[in-house]
Amino acid sequence: MVGAIPDPEESRERLQAWKGRIDQLAADTQAMSDRMQNLRVTVSDPNHMVSVTVDSTGNLLDLQLTERSRRVEIQHVSQAIMETIREAKVQVAEEAKEIIESTLGGESAAGRAIAERVRNQLMLPVEPEEGW
Repeated sequence: MVGAIPDPEESRERLQAWKGRIDQLAADTQAMSDRMQNLRVTVSDPNHMVSVTVDSTGNLLDLQLTERSRRVEIQHVSQAIMETIREAKVQVAEEAKEIIESTLGGESAAGRAIAERVRNQLMLPVEPEEGW
């Protein structure tokens, strides 16, 4: 019957199922957040002059230069640093996507939106600041 008042027990069951889905989504989102917060990626350039570590937001956490970097012109070292940071961000975006898919699911609209936002944030061009 259209417009009929639902049975109270049926309403309670629907609300309980809905609450269960919401509780599970909250737990999955918290797990995703915890894993993302701990995400770190370290990458070295192909010539092993530079090693960088970035976090899940793409922030540079560490930069190491090897002895090889002393034997190369500074502009090549600078270029290696920037390229290695970009590669680290690509790897972070890939790992973040895996975290999101494993916690929220690959078919989740929220998961897809979060993964896209993370990817867009990490793929911003890395440019040196003016005055350098």
